[in-house]
Amino acid sequence: MDVQGLQMTQPTPPTPGVFKRNPPIAGEAEAIEAAKNGDAEAFSRLYALHKRRVYTLCLRMLGNVSEAEDMTQEAFLHLFRKIGSFRGESAFSTWLHRLTVNLVLMHLRKKGLNLVSLEETINPSEEDAPKRDFGSRDLALTGSVDRVALERAVASLPPGYRMVFVLHDVEGFEHNEIATMLECSTGNSKSQLHKARLKLRELLRQPQPAAQPNGLKEVAV
Repeated sequence: MDVQGLQMTQPTPPTPGVFKRNPPIAGEAEAIEAAKNGDAEAFSRLYALHKRRVYTLCLRMLGNVSEAEDMTQEAFLHLFRKIGSFRGESAFSTWLHRLTVNLVLMHLRKKGLNLVSLEETINPSEEDAPKRDFGSRDLALTGSVDRVALERAVASLPPGYRMVFVLHDVEGFEHNEIATMLECSTGNSKSQLHKARLKLRELLRQPQPAAQPNGLKEVAV
């Protein structure tokens, strides 16, 4: 397959509120096996099935449309090279999302960005200290808020908060997995999530939509 021929069509904007992994897709298993054998049409099918969610994940993590488009393209080029290593031990979407997360994190490290501020958990104030189990479901942020407002608020979070929130509350990674990915402690991951949720509540209480981060804008289709 000529990977140069895989054109990155401009994806549609992320659907607000789709904060869960996709279930298995009809015909996906057959496409995976065919793609492993070099079937270009099958790989294109996988691209069509998953490009939107991969782009959404990249945009949520990066907060920048141009970078998200570039990383989506990079993720599928990497998938083309690595699909033979998929063994079906987890859902394909889960495996693809983990691959994408790792690529985004490597991209951010190359830019010299600190993914998580370790000082956040050294001396937490009484005001900021967590009052409950960090890993529990936050009902105040699920099911009862406008999803468009929630997406805007997530995009407005500081990078460290946004990263942990997306990985935990959106993608469903455990804190020990996030700690490994971000090269921080499990406690730090929990603290970042707690602070992210507090910040989201603050943003969602504001009457006007939160300002969008650099480069984040609606994508025309």
